[in-house]
Amino acid sequence: MPCQIIPFPQQLRPKLPTIVGNVDYLTLRQRLEQIDTLLRDSGVEQTFVHRALQRWTLAGEREPTALEQLKYQERSRRALRCTVLRTLLQEDYRGFSCQLAGNPLYQWFCLVDALDQVRVPSKSEVQRFAYWLEASEMREILDGLLQEAIQRPRKLGLKEALDLEEYFLDSTCLKANIHFPTDWVLLRDGIRTLMKATRLIRQAGLRGRMEAPEVFLRRMNRLSMEMTQQARRAGSKKGRKRVLRQMKKLVGVVRAHAGRHRQLLDKQWERTLWTRGQAEQILRRIDGVLGLLPRAQKQAHERIIGGRQVANAEKILSLYDPEVRVIVRGKAGAEVEFGNTVLLGENRQGLILDYEIFRESAPADSQTLFGSLLRVLDGTGRRVGAVATDRGFSSASNSRTLQEAGTFDALCPRQPAALGQKMKDPRFARLQRRRAQTEARIGILKGGFLGRPMRAKGFDHRELALAWGVLTHNLWMLARLRKTKKKVVPLPKAA
Repeated sequence: MPCQIIPFPQQLRPKLPTIVGNVDYLTLRQRLEQIDTLLRDSGVEQTFVHRALQRWTLAGEREPTALEQLKYQERSRRALRCTVLRTLLQEDYRGFSCQLAGNPLYQWFCLVDALDQVRVPSKSEVQRFAYWLEASEMREILDGLLQEAIQRPRKLGLKEALDLEEYFLDSTCLKANIHFPTDWVLLRDGIRTLMKATRLIRQAGLRGRMEAPEVFLRRMNRLSMEMTQQARRAGSKKGRKRVLRQMKKLVGVVRAHAGRHRQLLDKQWERTLWTRGQAEQILRRIDGVLGLLPRAQKQAHERIIGGRQVANAEKILSLYDPEVRVIVRGKAGAEVEFGNTVLLGENRQGLILDYEIFRESAPADSQTLFGSLLRVLDGTGRRVGAVATDRGFSSASNSRTLQEAGTFDALCPRQPAALGQKMKDPRFARLQRRRAQTEARIGILKGGFLGRPMRAKGFDHRELALAWGVLTHNLWMLARLRKTKKKVVPLPKAA
């Protein structure tokens, strides 16, 4: 059904205190004021609220009243600003809620300041804000921001319009928040999760015949310590096999106990104090581990007892995040990384024009070039004038297609002789020197806006967190590109 945004009423808001003597605070305040103006003038805030309102009205069973719609609009606007600020500060949900309660500047930016009392979002509300829209909708909002920066730079107060003449592309690994995927450690993780879930079920009043869950946890801890000590002993290979066989026996017993308690909870959840939704949460936790534990057990058997390698496509790297991939980087200190491949493209001014995260193992870089160029064309409505990449994106077909499209080819050739020949072109040499800064841009995005490692778990959550990170990064960069007037801060009068 069509929906229209109700104009927000004007409210009296307290004035921010005048702070002198702290340059870092004044810089942050200036940036947040500029981002506040960008959110309003670029239409990002209005588009975000409109899309959230569309999803809300379609999901409702009845048409909302004007007061209900106005309240949801205010929550949606608050969701955008709180998530942007939390991404910028790199805070967790609880820490951000606490900081918001004690900082007038943050309250002003998130529109929760008031004259009488300040009601800040709780930790759970801040978490809900992070998933307010889907990743595809966030990409459309980001494209709208870029279009405004290209078409109406004066409206946004930018020193210059967004430049699409030069485009720099590179790929990286977005590391998952998991421990090193040692095979037998996966068995330990599975037993811990199953026994903790079983303990919750037993505490709720549903009990099957078994020893206390803590007994199985202690047994697994002893076996884990024994496994780690085998590397320091003679005949460690034989010892590791012996300990793994004991682990496999324990896994079988634990799986049986957890399966019986799972059936008890599924059939008799009414006897507990839980709702069906709370019971489903425990059931999903058990089902997820029970489904992957046999594969993890077989993988450990193949590698430790059988001495055989397991293909990367068949490996289980985490029981809780099965969409993590093995990414062979071949770099110093990062020969192999665990996560998902991300493609990032920036312009000369440092704005990220395109991003893509791959659920499965990513194709070769050379096969991702034109997909990125098409997304930039669809998102901004403009073609880039030149493309600069490293040698991983280079291929004869890519160079030929760029030439036919009239785009300057600054792809780094794979052959040293061809590279030496192309470096004689001043434009090619300048673009290749500038391309080195894309590595720094990737580091800024990952370290300053996504976190190392990213806290989001699961591919869908990582994709959404990446979209929020790119949006916050671009708002921050556009705020730096805005024309600013130096404010004269009065010095305190002498006593």
